Amino acid sequence: MTIVEARRQADSTLDSAGADGVARVGGIALHAAGARPEAAELRQRACTELLRQAAQRAGLLAADDAASEDGVVSEAAAAAIEALLERELRVPEPCEEDCRRHHAANPARYADGERVLARHILFAVTPGVDVNALLPRAEQMLLKLRCGDDTRDAGEPGDAGGCGGSAPEGDAFAAAAREWSNCPSGAEGGALGWLRSTDCVPEFARELFVQPVVGVLPRLVRSRFGLHVVEVLAREPGVARPFEAVRGAVALALRQQAWTTALRQYLRLLAAQANIEGVDLDAADTPLVQ
Repeated sequence: MTIVEARRQADSTLDSAGADGVARVGGIALHAAGARPEAAELRQRACTELLRQAAQRAGLLAADDAASEDGVVSEAAAAAIEALLERELRVPEPCEEDCRRHHAANPARYADGERVLARHILFAVTPGVDVNALLPRAEQMLLKLRCGDDTRDAGEPGDAGGCGGSAPEGDAFAAAAREWSNCPSGAEGGALGWLRSTDCVPEFARELFVQPVVGVLPRLVRSRFGLHVVEVLAREPGVARPFEAVRGAVALALRQQAWTTALRQYLRLLAAQANIEGVDLDAADTPLVQ
């Protein structure tokens, strides 16, 4: 079966949840009735359950290993999934040419001492928050700050204009941060100060340091804390390191990319063979999306 065929078959399995509103993979409930988790968490549970069941079919996990309704697998299941992936995923070693090409295309990633002066507006994702309702507000704010007149306050995320804070005239970003950010930095106009990549959680650093943008970043930054509208005020370039000095780090980065791609493809094949109810595995933040 090709990946395209697998995806088509997987798409046909993405039915709505059962009458009780519970999402399932292979008949196994992913949560208790009336306790449906947020969409991203639900997708992660579905992918984990696909792997747990595959480990059972492969004889790596006892058939009586019980799935939980809180998304936490047993120690035996975690070990079996690790063994399954070790056996099933084929990850090629990056060649010298690929490593050199990657290094040349990403000099900032392998530079020493690069710093960014940034500020942000955090739309925090906490238990009980409806992400689907929060996302449009964050996107409206991003659009307003990227495209709006910098001489006006940002106002409410859904408004066409108006005043939304007491920041100095002309600083719409700071006004919006004071009004809407869920981060303590909002009181300071969202200021984060000078940051190095090691000062940030990895998913935030990737967006901040990989692209050489100065200004409001063109898309929302998603982190474990929520949705961020980020503005880069200045950049200080680091000192470029020659390929020979970072050869190992480059090879590791390419191996990680190849492993992630292999995992996505394997999950697609598993999804094509499973009965999946009430979970959209084609959403942007699921491992099945490349």
